[in-house]
Amino acid sequence: MIDPRFVFVAIALSIWGSWSYIRDTLRGTTTPHRVTWGLWGLGGLLAFAVELQQGVGLSSVMTLSLGLVPCLVFLASLKNPAASWRIDAVDLACGVISLVGIAIWASVNQATLALVSFTVADAVAGLPTFRKSWKNPASETPRAFALGALNTFITILTLKHLTTAGALFPGMICVSDTILTVVLVLRVGPRWRGELRGAS
Repeated sequence: MIDPRFVFVAIALSIWGSWSYIRDTLRGTTTPHRVTWGLWGLGGLLAFAVELQQGVGLSSVMTLSLGLVPCLVFLASLKNPAASWRIDAVDLACGVISLVGIAIWASVNQATLALVSFTVADAVAGLPTFRKSWKNPASETPRAFALGALNTFITILTLKHLTTAGALFPGMICVSDTILTVVLVLRVGPRWRGELRGAS
């Protein structure tokens, strides 16, 4: 594992990616899905609270940023209504399932179970953005997710011991952001649908 102070490198990468996403949202070139980003913010903040309770240490600062940044993105989308994406029944269902994770957290008195429930809830909350990225990759900012994958990977490397409390949440973010980056950069959805054949 690496020096725990590398978590500040991860935070710097997070700030860079977050600023890119928020800037593009305010410009209207990126259309964040409010269901995803609102629930990501809530889940991240609560995961940070659980990590504090379990004494994870300095790496939990990265988890805090994973909660604060989505809140800022959500607020940016409210400032520019054109930057919102249409919400359908599937998106709302994902939101409800994610909120069930919040209910589990509120009803149990076991920190690890709470973290697991929120990690699952956070993954489900991301599904609307995955759907949107598959349908319209131009509506997202790939750099933000690429840097998100990198900073969470660094965060995991700073852990002295790989525990569920320390690695589960950032690990899930790392995997999901990596997949999102590939989907966006390679425009997997349009390629799968054959929409790029005429342009090649």
